Amino acid sequence: MKLQVLDLTGQPTQEIEVDDAVFGIEPNEAVVHQTLLAQLAARRVGTANTKSRGEVQGSSRKIRRQKGLGMSRQGTVRAPHRRGGGVVFGPKTRDYTQKLPKRMRRLAIRSVLSDRAADGRLRVVDGLALASPSTKGVVALLAATGAGSSSLIVTGTTDRVVFKSARNIEGASALPADTLNVADMLAHRTLVLTVDAVRRIEALWGGERASGRPRPASSMVEA
Repeated sequence: MKLQVLDLTGQPTQEIEVDDAVFGIEPNEAVVHQTLLAQLAARRVGTANTKSRGEVQGSSRKIRRQKGLGMSRQGTVRAPHRRGGGVVFGPKTRDYTQKLPKRMRRLAIRSVLSDRAADGRLRVVDGLALASPSTKGVVALLAATGAGSSSLIVTGTTDRVVFKSARNIEGASALPADTLNVADMLAHRTLVLTVDAVRRIEALWGGERASGRPRPASSMVEA
Protein backbone atom coordinates (compact mmCIF):
# COMPACT_ATOMS: atom_id res chain seq x y z
CA MET A 1 0.00 0.00 0.00
CA LYS A 2 0.98 3.64 -0.36
CA LEU A 3 0.95 6.48 2.16
CA GLN A 4 0.95 10.16 1.32
CA VAL A 5 3.83 12.24 2.63
CA LEU A 6 3.18 15.81 3.80
CA ASP A 7 5.56 18.70 4.31
CA LEU A 8 5.60 20.97 7.36
CA THR A 9 2.83 23.09 5.84
CA GLY A 10 0.53 20.13 5.32
CA GLN A 11 0.95 19.98 1.53
CA PRO A 12 1.43 16.55 -0.10
CA THR A 13 4.86 16.05 -1.62
CA GLN A 14 5.02 12.39 -2.60
CA GLU A 15 3.71 8.90 -1.94
CA ILE A 16 5.80 6.15 -0.42
CA GLU A 17 5.30 2.41 -0.67
CA VAL A 18 4.94 0.77 2.76
CA ASP A 19 4.78 -2.82 3.95
CA ASP A 20 1.23 -4.19 3.84
CA ALA A 21 2.12 -6.60 6.64
CA VAL A 22 2.60 -3.61 8.95
CA PHE A 23 0.12 -0.99 7.76
CA GLY A 24 -2.48 -3.01 5.88
CA ILE A 25 -3.53 -6.04 7.93
CA GLU A 26 -6.90 -6.81 9.50
CA PRO A 27 -6.61 -5.57 13.11
CA ASN A 28 -6.85 -8.23 15.79
CA GLU A 29 -8.78 -6.52 18.59
CA ALA A 30 -8.43 -9.40 21.03
CA VAL A 31 -4.63 -9.37 20.79
CA VAL A 32 -4.55 -5.57 21.08
CA HIS A 33 -6.71 -5.73 24.21
CA GLN A 34 -4.60 -8.43 25.83
CA THR A 35 -1.37 -6.58 25.01
CA LEU A 36 -2.75 -3.34 26.44
CA LEU A 37 -3.74 -5.06 29.68
CA ALA A 38 -0.31 -6.65 29.98
CA GLN A 39 1.44 -3.33 29.40
CA LEU A 40 -0.71 -1.49 31.94
CA ALA A 41 -0.23 -4.30 34.46
CA ALA A 42 3.55 -4.05 34.05
CA ARG A 43 3.35 -0.41 35.11
CA ARG A 44 1.95 -1.34 38.51
CA VAL A 45 4.52 -1.12 41.30
CA GLY A 46 3.02 -3.87 43.45
CA THR A 47 4.67 -2.71 46.70
CA ALA A 48 1.48 -2.52 48.81
CA ASN A 49 1.83 -4.80 51.82
CA THR A 50 -0.16 -5.49 54.99
CA LYS A 51 0.54 -7.75 57.93
CA SER A 52 -1.64 -10.73 58.78
CA ARG A 53 -2.43 -11.77 62.34
CA GLY A 54 0.61 -14.02 62.30
CA GLU A 55 2.92 -11.13 61.42
CA VAL A 56 1.84 -8.34 63.78
CA GLN A 57 3.52 -7.91 67.12
CA GLY A 58 1.66 -9.11 70.22
CA SER A 59 1.03 -12.05 72.50
CA SER A 60 -0.88 -15.10 71.36
CA ARG A 61 -2.29 -15.63 74.86
CA LYS A 62 -6.07 -15.68 75.20
CA ILE A 63 -7.25 -12.32 76.57
CA ARG A 64 -9.71 -13.76 79.13
CA ARG A 65 -11.34 -17.04 79.95
CA GLN A 66 -14.05 -18.36 77.70
CA LYS A 67 -16.99 -18.52 80.12
CA GLY A 68 -18.28 -17.12 83.38
CA LEU A 69 -17.64 -13.41 82.89
CA GLY A 70 -20.74 -12.47 80.91
CA MET A 71 -18.68 -10.95 78.14
CA SER A 72 -17.97 -11.89 74.57
CA ARG A 73 -15.47 -14.60 73.73
CA GLN A 74 -12.07 -13.22 72.81
CA GLY A 75 -8.84 -14.76 71.60
CA THR A 76 -5.49 -13.11 70.93
CA VAL A 77 -4.89 -9.37 70.76
CA ARG A 78 -3.60 -9.94 67.24
CA ALA A 79 -7.07 -10.91 65.98
CA PRO A 80 -8.18 -8.89 62.93
CA HIS A 81 -11.20 -7.32 64.67
CA ARG A 82 -9.07 -5.71 67.36
CA ARG A 83 -7.21 -2.44 66.99
CA GLY A 84 -3.61 -3.13 66.03
CA GLY A 85 -4.47 -6.64 64.91
CA GLY A 86 -3.70 -8.24 61.59
CA VAL A 87 -5.45 -7.53 58.30
CA VAL A 88 -7.63 -10.14 56.64
CA PHE A 89 -7.06 -10.67 52.91
CA GLY A 90 -4.96 -7.50 52.70
CA PRO A 91 -2.65 -6.70 49.77
CA LYS A 92 0.76 -8.35 49.68
CA THR A 93 3.83 -7.43 47.67
CA ARG A 94 3.58 -9.06 44.26
CA ASP A 95 4.66 -8.81 40.64
CA TYR A 96 1.85 -7.90 38.24
CA THR A 97 3.86 -8.61 35.09
CA GLN A 98 2.06 -10.68 32.48
CA LYS A 99 4.11 -12.63 29.96
CA LEU A 100 3.10 -12.35 26.32
CA PRO A 101 4.56 -14.16 23.32
CA LYS A 102 6.70 -11.94 21.12
CA ARG A 103 4.49 -12.65 18.11
CA MET A 104 1.45 -11.34 19.97
CA ARG A 105 3.20 -8.10 20.91
CA ARG A 106 4.27 -7.55 17.31
CA LEU A 107 0.81 -8.36 15.98
CA ALA A 108 -0.76 -5.87 18.40
CA ILE A 109 1.51 -3.05 17.21
CA ARG A 110 0.83 -3.87 13.55
CA SER A 111 -2.90 -4.03 14.27
CA VAL A 112 -2.99 -0.54 15.79
CA LEU A 113 -0.86 0.89 12.97
CA SER A 114 -3.16 -0.69 10.36
CA ASP A 115 -6.25 0.58 12.17
CA ARG A 116 -4.91 4.14 12.25
CA ALA A 117 -4.01 3.97 8.56
CA ALA A 118 -7.44 2.64 7.60
CA ASP A 119 -9.26 5.30 9.65
CA GLY A 120 -7.22 8.15 8.22
CA ARG A 121 -5.65 8.91 11.58
CA LEU A 122 -2.08 8.42 10.44
CA ARG A 123 0.07 11.22 9.03
CA VAL A 124 3.48 10.85 7.41
CA VAL A 125 5.72 13.92 7.22
CA ASP A 126 9.04 14.51 5.48
CA GLY A 127 10.79 15.28 8.73
CA LEU A 128 10.86 17.58 11.71
CA ALA A 129 13.74 19.92 11.01
CA LEU A 130 13.83 21.81 14.30
CA ALA A 131 17.14 23.45 15.13
CA SER A 132 16.00 24.17 18.69
CA PRO A 133 12.98 23.27 20.83
CA SER A 134 9.91 25.05 19.48
CA THR A 135 6.47 24.29 20.85
CA LYS A 136 4.97 26.78 18.42
CA GLY A 137 6.53 24.90 15.50
CA VAL A 138 5.04 21.55 16.54
CA VAL A 139 1.63 23.15 17.17
CA ALA A 140 1.73 24.62 13.66
CA LEU A 141 2.70 21.24 12.20
CA LEU A 142 -0.16 19.42 13.94
CA ALA A 143 -2.62 22.06 12.80
CA ALA A 144 -1.35 22.07 9.20
CA THR A 145 -1.54 18.29 8.87
CA GLY A 146 -4.94 18.07 10.58
CA ALA A 147 -3.59 15.79 13.27
CA GLY A 148 -4.87 17.80 16.23
CA SER A 149 -3.41 18.14 19.69
CA SER A 150 -4.05 14.50 20.65
CA SER A 151 -1.17 13.18 18.57
CA LEU A 152 1.73 10.83 19.06
CA ILE A 153 4.80 12.01 17.13
CA VAL A 154 7.15 9.16 16.20
CA THR A 155 10.67 9.82 14.97
CA GLY A 156 13.15 7.41 13.43
CA THR A 157 15.71 7.90 16.19
CA THR A 158 15.73 9.59 19.58
CA ASP A 159 15.25 13.32 19.00
CA ARG A 160 15.49 15.41 22.18
CA VAL A 161 14.52 18.58 20.30
CA VAL A 162 11.22 17.11 19.14
CA PHE A 163 10.56 15.62 22.58
CA LYS A 164 11.08 18.98 24.31
CA SER A 165 8.97 20.73 21.68
CA ALA A 166 5.99 18.41 22.18
CA ARG A 167 6.02 17.90 25.94
CA ASN A 168 4.33 21.26 26.65
CA ILE A 169 1.40 20.50 24.32
CA GLU A 170 -1.53 19.05 26.22
CA GLY A 171 -2.44 15.68 24.76
CA ALA A 172 0.66 15.37 22.55
CA SER A 173 3.72 13.17 23.04
CA ALA A 174 6.84 12.22 21.12
CA LEU A 175 8.95 9.07 21.14
CA PRO A 176 11.36 7.15 18.86
CA ALA A 177 10.16 4.25 16.73
CA ASP A 178 12.15 1.76 18.81
CA THR A 179 9.92 2.41 21.84
CA LEU A 180 6.60 2.48 19.99
CA ASN A 181 3.98 0.60 22.00
CA VAL A 182 0.27 -0.16 22.07
CA ALA A 183 -0.63 1.88 25.17
CA ASP A 184 0.86 5.12 23.85
CA MET A 185 -0.72 4.68 20.43
CA LEU A 186 -4.18 4.03 21.88
CA ALA A 187 -3.82 7.01 24.24
CA HIS A 188 -3.61 9.39 21.26
CA ARG A 189 -6.10 9.92 18.49
CA THR A 190 -3.61 10.46 15.65
CA LEU A 191 -0.17 9.12 14.78
CA VAL A 192 2.34 11.43 13.12
CA LEU A 193 5.28 9.50 11.65
CA THR A 194 8.34 10.76 9.92
CA VAL A 195 9.53 8.89 6.83
CA ASP A 196 12.50 7.62 8.82
CA ALA A 197 10.11 6.35 11.50
CA VAL A 198 8.08 4.46 8.89
CA ARG A 199 11.20 2.70 7.62
CA ARG A 200 12.36 1.91 11.13
CA ILE A 201 8.94 0.48 12.00
CA GLU A 202 9.04 -1.73 8.92
CA ALA A 203 12.49 -2.94 9.90
CA LEU A 204 11.34 -3.79 13.42
CA TRP A 205 7.93 -5.35 12.77
CA GLY A 206 7.71 -5.99 9.04
CA GLY A 207 9.14 -8.49 6.57
CA GLU A 208 10.09 -11.82 8.10
CA ARG A 209 9.31 -10.52 11.59
CA ALA A 210 5.67 -10.10 10.56
CA SER A 211 5.32 -13.77 9.60
CA GLY A 212 7.12 -14.93 12.72
CA ARG A 213 8.95 -17.60 10.73
CA PRO A 214 12.77 -17.73 10.84
CA ARG A 215 14.74 -17.78 7.65
CA PRO A 216 15.88 -21.15 6.30
CA ALA A 217 19.28 -22.30 7.52
CA SER A 218 20.74 -22.14 4.01
CA SER A 219 19.85 -18.46 3.56
CA MET A 220 21.19 -17.64 7.02
CA VAL A 221 24.54 -19.18 6.10
CA GLU A 222 24.68 -17.26 2.84
CA ALA A 223 23.88 -14.01 4.63
